Amino acid sequence: MSAGAPTGATMRPATFPTITVSPPEPGPAGYDKAWWGMATVIATEAMIFLVLLAANFFLRATSTQWPPHGVELPELPQTSIFTAVLLLSSAPIFWADAAMKRGRVGHVKVGLALSWVMGAAFLVHTFMDFQALHFGWRDHAYGSVFYTIIGLHALHVLVGLAFSLIVQAKLWLGRIDRHRHVTLDVYSLYWHFVDVVWIFVFSSLILSVHLT
Repeated sequence: MSAGAPTGATMRPATFPTITVSPPEPGPAGYDKAWWGMATVIATEAMIFLVLLAANFFLRATSTQWPPHGVELPELPQTSIFTAVLLLSSAPIFWADAAMKRGRVGHVKVGLALSWVMGAAFLVHTFMDFQALHFGWRDHAYGSVFYTIIGLHALHVLVGLAFSLIVQAKLWLGRIDRHRHVTLDVYSLYWHFVDVVWIFVFSSLILSVHLT
């Protein structure tokens, strides 16, 4: 014991103020891996359409007449109407997404069913329009790009309609609800892509040839 220390005194350990650290606030929920997977697929498909449309404009620029002489122009009035039908089919999807966030599954079912009918009507019109054409995809370059691009878009619409049926079936089976709706999110992303692509296809292959 050191000199000068009081007899019988006890040494107390040094005390420090207690600091309470709150856990960090949870950040916003990110997108599911399935959503990013669909985004990757969409990016790839968008590049395919971009290349095909570029080929269409290249052939058009190097041709003396487009469409070729004797080939009728693509039908415009009815196609314009069904274009509006297809584009408006995204509105029920937006409504369904908003309804799902509020837990209104019944509204989601109605929105998906309405969008499906509108998309199916557009697809039927596309097939009927193909049957009314008087040229084939092997007759000339115009026929090749016309059938390829519009046919590819019709295939995407068909896939979207099948995808919608799967989502609707999962809704009726109770596998999609307010807390589990990744399948709906992925489908919504795909269907909006199909609509946006048609704007470029319609403008490039149908509308533009009537304006020149």
